[in-house]
Amino acid sequence: MTRTIRLILLGLSLTSCAQLADVSSKIAVQAGVLSSSQADALKRSSEAVTKTFEDITPSQEYYLGRSVSATLLSKYAVTPHIQENRYLNLIGKTLVLSSSKPETFPNYHFLILDSDEINAFAAPSGFVFVTKGMIRLCQNEDDLAAVLAHEISHVLNSHALRAIKTSRITSALTIIGGEGIKTAANNSIVNQLMGTFEGSIDDMTQTLTNSGYGRSLESEADKTAVALLQKSGYNQEGLVRVLERLKAKTKPGAKDFTATHPDTDDRISEVKDWLSEGSVNPVSALRTTRFTRTIGRL
Repeated sequence: MTRTIRLILLGLSLTSCAQLADVSSKIAVQAGVLSSSQADALKRSSEAVTKTFEDITPSQEYYLGRSVSATLLSKYAVTPHIQENRYLNLIGKTLVLSSSKPETFPNYHFLILDSDEINAFAAPSGFVFVTKGMIRLCQNEDDLAAVLAHEISHVLNSHALRAIKTSRITSALTIIGGEGIKTAANNSIVNQLMGTFEGSIDDMTQTLTNSGYGRSLESEADKTAVALLQKSGYNQEGLVRVLERLKAKTKPGAKDFTATHPDTDDRISEVKDWLSEGSVNPVSALRTTRFTRTIGRL
């Protein structure tokens, strides 16, 4: 029995989510552990679990994002400066107007966290947070727009929701593949599966604050950000400037932006390659003056 379970879990680990149920049930039937009807029940359960996250609606994404935001705000204080927060929202909403998702349910929200830590976060449905420490790395509005464009790109590409798919979905299918072998149609298994999703908020929060998205998703966010800055009229080189200051200001092992992001040199090199492929918008003196007057004193 133990060997069979291991075979099933190996099948789970080697296939995509769409194939997991079919592979695991076939292995179980071939091993003589499940009957055909039990295998069908296993497959249906697995497909239902996967579909749960494929069919997340905008309103459901909003409540997930709000829950993640509440968790973040239990760890970070919010700056009391109303004018600066309004300014941040002006830049952020200018950027999203040029994006593939100009509106969310109910809308994007941008907020400054009262922390010297150099960091920024984006929760599902458009909740974007930037620390005072991160803003201090920016020397003009174009730089700050680059920071926001990167975070907005995580929202556009549903990166936080992918954090659930790669952890909770795997956990749920492991339960089905292991415990489900014994009683595939047992209601207790359904309850156990539901329990695995109670940590979905923790999955996303931990990804945002501790583990990060990994190189491929961060690269995707950088590339989307460059395109977004270009469409919005902001200087795309702002992303390079901020990354270069990040490299100079942060230390290995520190709890900040670099702890959850890939090597900064690699990111800078990639962004420069993308910039070389098209025209670059100039830095606006008017926007720089507005930045200095509005938020430069943080």
